[in-house]
Amino acid sequence: MPYNIKIILDSEEEKGSKPLAKVVEENSALLGADYLIISDGPAHRSGNPTIIFGCRGITTMSLTTYGPKFPQHSGHYGNFAPNPILDLSQLLSSMKDENGRVLVKGYYDGIKIDDKTQSILKSVPDNDTSIKKHLMINRVDAVGAYYQESLQYPSLNIRGINSGWVGAKARTIVPSQATAELDLRLVPETDGERLKNRIKEHIESKGYKIISTTPTDEQRLKYPRLIKINERGVTAAFRTPLDNPFGLHLKSVLEKQFEKDIVRIRIMGGTVPIASFVNTLNIPAFIVPMVNHDNNQHSPNENLKVGQLTYGITAFFKLLTTPF
Repeated sequence: MPYNIKIILDSEEEKGSKPLAKVVEENSALLGADYLIISDGPAHRSGNPTIIFGCRGITTMSLTTYGPKFPQHSGHYGNFAPNPILDLSQLLSSMKDENGRVLVKGYYDGIKIDDKTQSILKSVPDNDTSIKKHLMINRVDAVGAYYQESLQYPSLNIRGINSGWVGAKARTIVPSQATAELDLRLVPETDGERLKNRIKEHIESKGYKIISTTPTDEQRLKYPRLIKINERGVTAAFRTPLDNPFGLHLKSVLEKQFEKDIVRIRIMGGTVPIASFVNTLNIPAFIVPMVNHDNNQHSPNENLKVGQLTYGITAFFKLLTTPF
């Protein structure tokens, strides 16, 4: 092979890879390289070879609102004790408009999509109608004018909500608390800590006292609206310019091998926690995904088509044996 290869296996990727940044900092000489290739993420739905030049970062928040200290009979206290589900629902709905755009002040600050970038995004062979059919949805959020443009902005996703009981277990009660889990997908222009602070400022503007632990009796009696917020650390986003010489080399190698148009994606929606390599080691990174786009990532029946293994072996053999 015309390259020296350093292989990094990260067994805590789905947990946020907390030790990774420190390991990179302490071993920067050992890990130093000219380029970084990542084999995570799905290939484009067209089935054509795909090169991805960046990925969004992520951070998370857990929000818990409070009503009575213990669930109470809804007949006795339904018009008296505040309902934490209603409070949380109204708070969450104040964060986004009916078209899915975030209303938190300054959330999209710093993001500009010029004509050159628009041309790059539109070169991806997407069909929004087909994507809607795949997802079985009639409408889409209006954060971007089309799918690829929507990925250039940070998201604010409500990934789960829990309170009380439903279905056969439903009870006639005013719940004691309600919890929502948020994930914030980040782009290079947005800092995760700044976005979380913006959200907390928005929550405070709605009259909430923010706490970080279960409220005491004194806090329950003192503040009309309490909310507990727990946060996870930030995994940063990264983006390598599409005109990077090694990126153009990867494109050329895959074109010659597979004789197909290469799909080049500016930034993918998912997160790979390798920003520490990009930022600490100051090296350009590229994602060459092998997995089929319909692999049901993070969902039931997650899968990998056998043919994708053949593609991956062929692609990486060619990349590792073709001099730059």
